[in-house]
Amino acid sequence: MGGKIDLHMHTYFSDGQHSPEELVTKVKEAGIDIISITDHDTVDGISEAVEAGKKIGVEVIPGVEISSDIRDREVHLLAYFFDPNNKELGEYLKFFRAERIKRAIRILEKLDALGLSIQLDEVMELARNSAVGRPHIAKTLVKNKLVSNYFEAFSKYIGNGCPAYERKVHVSPRSAFKIISDAGGLSFIAHPGNLPDAVMVELIEAGLDGIEVVHPSHLPHQVKHYRGIVDEFFLLESGGSDFHGGDRNDYLNLGKYSISFSKIDAMRKQILRNSA
Repeated sequence: MGGKIDLHMHTYFSDGQHSPEELVTKVKEAGIDIISITDHDTVDGISEAVEAGKKIGVEVIPGVEISSDIRDREVHLLAYFFDPNNKELGEYLKFFRAERIKRAIRILEKLDALGLSIQLDEVMELARNSAVGRPHIAKTLVKNKLVSNYFEAFSKYIGNGCPAYERKVHVSPRSAFKIISDAGGLSFIAHPGNLPDAVMVELIEAGLDGIEVVHPSHLPHQVKHYRGIVDEFFLLESGGSDFHGGDRNDYLNLGKYSISFSKIDAMRKQILRNSA
């Protein structure tokens, strides 16, 4: 079976540029048949994307990207195939959206101490109804001409380890995996990059279902390495473009980073086994 599958995409309900309907239209033009909307800490864009997809022949799988940490290292998790209306998952995501606002306030306080003063209202206006995050702060810094571009905001001020960086509040991977599983979903480690194998094994032992093997940040040897771990531990394989649009200028990634239909079939079979 031909076609392409991209299971990592963001809309303006988190830090993406486009509405769910706009995104579905773009992926159709890129020759993509199946996608997952994986906004940060919210599932608000899924229903719109599903309906838009039905009209033009794009299947939309429920997804979300959430954060956890292990050994003082932040890791991102991708969840797929869960019930978007699951109450426990909804409460979990609501809590972390509130924590995102608190984190934004702490970042703005640090920026102010560095002489880069912006207001929370400005950031929230850019975020609209989405889960507020560092990309919205970066865009506000650019808008106010306090930095020259989006990437400077991250590299100098709000990126990991920078002067205005603030950690997120997290739950353990094991707790996150249980919440996702109880909602009927599967858990994947997102863009593991240079995550040590020992940490990966801990995640697997905690209940991880699979690894995002295909990602724009992964070099060929990393793709090969993580595919080897998938085979060794009988895990599932995911992948996608991590598309955002807008300032990320990643439009060429649409259709470039995808997985085969056999990978998604394996996920569907696992869901059936879990529900049996």
